[in-house]
Amino acid sequence: MFDTSNDQPTIQAERFVLRPLRRSDAGLIGLYAADKRMAEMTRQIPHPLPPGAVEATIENALDPERKEDVWAIDGQATGLAEVVGLVHLARLDRQQSEISYWIAPQLWNAGLATEAVRALLAANPHGSRECFAEVFQDNLRSARVLTNCGFSYLGDAEAWSVSRGAMVPTWTYMAKM
Repeated sequence: MFDTSNDQPTIQAERFVLRPLRRSDAGLIGLYAADKRMAEMTRQIPHPLPPGAVEATIENALDPERKEDVWAIDGQATGLAEVVGLVHLARLDRQQSEISYWIAPQLWNAGLATEAVRALLAANPHGSRECFAEVFQDNLRSARVLTNCGFSYLGDAEAWSVSRGAMVPTWTYMAKM
C-alpha cells in the first residue's frame, strides 16, 4: 500500500492515488489554482496567480527539510486527470498534524475531497494522535468533508486569505487518529 518516494508515502484510494508532487504537475496545478473560485476557498493561493508561484510550491514540497507533505490527487488510472487536487499535511507539535486540501472546481461535489481526506487519515503517515483542519465559514462543502470524515467542531477563529486580502471567519475541527 505504501511506496516511500522522497520518504513520503504513496497512498492508494478507491478512485485515485495520493502521490508526492512532481515538477511536471505544474501545468495542471496552475490551471486550477488560477481559478478565482478555488483560490478564494484557500488561505495561501493568491489571485491572480503570480508567475512562478506553482513552481515554488512544488519545489517546497520536494525539499527534504519540508515541514509539510503535499500529495497530488492523481486519478489517471480511473480516467480522471493526472492531478485533480492537492492534499497538504503539516507536522505540528505533540504528535499532531493539520490537513488542508483543494479539488479542481470542475470536480466539486464528486466526493473526491472526502475520499482523499479519509485515505490520508487512514494511512496516518506522520503517526499523529490528532489532526486539525480549518475551513472558511463560507465554504460549507469543505466543512461537510471534514464532518463526513469524523472531524469534530472545535470553535470559530479567523485566518488571513491571500486571494481575498482579508481576515476571514473560520471553523476549526479536530479528528482523533
